[in-house]
Amino acid sequence: MVPTRATDSVFFPVRWGLSVAAVVLLAASSSGCAGYHLGPVKPAAMAQVRTLAVPAFKNNTLEPRLEVLLANVLIKQIQQDGTYRIVSEKDADAVVLCTVEKLDRQPARSVRNNSSKGILADFYQTSEFTLDLVLKVDVQEKGTGKSLFKREVRGTSSFFVSSANPLTADVSRDERQAIPQAAEDASVRLTSYLSEGW
Repeated sequence: MVPTRATDSVFFPVRWGLSVAAVVLLAASSSGCAGYHLGPVKPAAMAQVRTLAVPAFKNNTLEPRLEVLLANVLIKQIQQDGTYRIVSEKDADAVVLCTVEKLDRQPARSVRNNSSKGILADFYQTSEFTLDLVLKVDVQEKGTGKSLFKREVRGTSSFFVSSANPLTADVSRDERQAIPQAAEDASVRLTSYLSEGW
């Protein structure tokens, strides 16, 4: 027997089922994305900004050359994010002005030290420190100098003292090795604020 109508075909229920499934899938997928936006979602104040300049930071701490390290790390982070293009100050839509306000080391963990290490005293020695870096950031519109974005940004890292013997431990050297990690943490946070608003 040869089918005479489309409804007599063996393939009609399959085609009809696929059509209904496609419509349901399209409706479900489009309604779930109603609140999403494709591409960068900048804060309202930064909506017209496409290019940024990042001059060397101002350093209010006693740590030498910290301002150059932080500016370089921030530039790399902004370039990696891709929301803004880094250009020279004369070509920028806005300038990111940063001041390093504080670089602070706080004890995080201590261990008991005793006379077995050749020291004749019984005391607690700090074995891990937390490093806290505080930046004040002001993003200013190039032409007008109007502040588009102003906030305090923190970056943290932790480091262990390299020697268990307090006579040979060089905490300053260990701290210097942890500074780039705190700088990267602050740069990631700042880039997130600049590109997403949080």
